[in-house]
Amino acid sequence: MQTTKLNTQSILPLTCSRSGTCCFGKSVMLNPWELLNFSKEKKITSREFRDLYCEFGGIRLRFDGKEDKNGQKACNQYVDNVGCSVHQGRPLACRLYPLGRQIQFNKAHYIYEGNKFPCLNDCSEVLELPKLSVGEYLKGQEADLFEKAQDEYLIVMQNIADIAFELLLDSGLAESGDTKTLATWRVIGDESPELVSERIGEDWMNYLMTPTIDTTNNPITFAQKHNNLLQLKAQEEFGNLQTFNELHDASVLMVGVALHLARGLGADVKGISEHWIEIAKNNGAKE
Repeated sequence: MQTTKLNTQSILPLTCSRSGTCCFGKSVMLNPWELLNFSKEKKITSREFRDLYCEFGGIRLRFDGKEDKNGQKACNQYVDNVGCSVHQGRPLACRLYPLGRQIQFNKAHYIYEGNKFPCLNDCSEVLELPKLSVGEYLKGQEADLFEKAQDEYLIVMQNIADIAFELLLDSGLAESGDTKTLATWRVIGDESPELVSERIGEDWMNYLMTPTIDTTNNPITFAQKHNNLLQLKAQEEFGNLQTFNELHDASVLMVGVALHLARGLGADVKGISEHWIEIAKNNGAKE
């Protein structure tokens, strides 16, 4: 789909009419920091929030509320005639809407889909409200900490993938002539989030999405502590693998965990999978 790129000085009709139409029929992906913030607003644990309100192990918010006039279901946090029941804890996708955010060459770009501003389809009344620059809008939405969380979790994602590379390339598995590991990486890149969450299993899914970490208001600190927990678990679980089959299974699992987190970050899962496969091939792995 065509996208329109923006910069922080771009002026748009970004003053919200608060009609609630954007709370219907969307796909809101989540990272672990966002799950934590939701749970704080609900005054329950991250795991309780995930089990009650999310799907695919916690990477996507469920939209199973009332239907609008177009038959689209509401986010389960939406309260009719009130709005979002957890507005202070809402994730980056909601804070940015109708904008998206892309990372290219370590720099963030803001976009919206198509060549017509999305809000004008259902909320044409915004044209009568004051316009804002993208930068002013983001400041008002208090998006900064959530952007930092997203960026830090992209690092965590790559660190998890690096474990998969080590299990394949530094263990003798690739040198053994193994071809099924990269073939399975490719399969995972095409799998549905439901299948990937099942592949990962409950134990690793809990470590990935609902880690036990002392509460902090700093997303960078939170993500770094989370990264350390994941690295420690991998070390404990994979430190004494004996067979090539065990190494294969562990490498596949780690790619699944990394790609599932990538999906929660709104990344191109298939594209990332293909990129990682090419890197592994360039370092001696075969498919």
